[in-house]
Amino acid sequence: MIWDIIVFLLQAALAFVVSTALFDALHWILHRWERSTIPLLRTFSSWHWVHHKFLGLDMQINPAYARANIWFHILPEYLTSIAGTLAFLLVFPWPPVVAVLVIRTIMLVMTLREEGLDYNHMSMDRVGGQQGRLWVDNNYHAMHHVYPHNFFSSFANVFDLVAGTSCQIEGRRFLVTGASGAFGSAMVEKLRALGGIVETAKSGVDFAPGDHAAMREKLERADVLVLSHGAKTDDCWNANNVTFRELTELFTDLGKTRLAPPEVWALGSEVEFHGDMGMDELKAYSASKRAFALRAREYYRSDALIYRHIVPSSFTSAMGKGAMSAETAVSVALFMIRRDFRYVPVTLTGLAVLNYFRFRFFQRGRPDDLQPAE
Repeated sequence: MIWDIIVFLLQAALAFVVSTALFDALHWILHRWERSTIPLLRTFSSWHWVHHKFLGLDMQINPAYARANIWFHILPEYLTSIAGTLAFLLVFPWPPVVAVLVIRTIMLVMTLREEGLDYNHMSMDRVGGQQGRLWVDNNYHAMHHVYPHNFFSSFANVFDLVAGTSCQIEGRRFLVTGASGAFGSAMVEKLRALGGIVETAKSGVDFAPGDHAAMREKLERADVLVLSHGAKTDDCWNANNVTFRELTELFTDLGKTRLAPPEVWALGSEVEFHGDMGMDELKAYSASKRAFALRAREYYRSDALIYRHIVPSSFTSAMGKGAMSAETAVSVALFMIRRDFRYVPVTLTGLAVLNYFRFRFFQRGRPDDLQPAE
């Protein structure tokens, strides 16, 4: 009896998730047809854009489009999902399929009663940085209305994970530190190739510990701050920890009134996991990286920003020979970021994956306690 219930629930869940993904794929196609050379396909796309007029780029509801939104978005979504669910009658018994049909119909009735308003479609003054991963919440779906050519998943986040449409790059403004280094220069090149608008900032010129006056204007222009500067020996406490914290916090403060949350990508290291291993030449570097990781966990959990912590295996740079090229490290990092990874393990050794659990759950102490004695 218990096993039958488990099988029923698993079959119903699979039917729901797959039929949802089918609509999400159609949703993606409708956006692609916006630029089609075929007039009929552009017309279909324009019908869908009524939904984006109902809940606009400013995340405000326009009641004038409520009825059109029902006809051109809500009902097509329902019918597509119903068709995808009915297809499961070919492989599943009818009870789990009917259960999903009933759930979807109840959801439709509730949405119609509210004239298109539901949990994911309400006016918002600010989108929060904490967003759903496997299941879409209102903050995640709001990103689709801010950036309509990404974030297509509607309930289960299957389509965006597969298609890599969980992060907007084209047209966004990126500010990259350490752009003269191996990782930073590779990141600048890749972001520009993907359509990002990239500006750079240099340590000692645009910013220094406690001095960010020259950086403020650049931060105000940026949508995403990419922190890839650093040092392995000289003054690495300030390079890898103090300036990372100060720039993240200044950027977050400057972006607190924006509709979409400010976003920070920061370059970590596997040394966060294995420490200095008793090697004198790694003690200061390890302490600086571990100290920032302690603070970074707060950013990772904050609703004030979207924070991504990139932890690569060693890569070839001015600091020495590594297990991979910087170009490879950047490509892997962006592959994961475009699938909304917030902790980004770019690893050959597997240590960055193990470090995830330390980063999330097991770090202890205060950042300043790790500073080596002079």
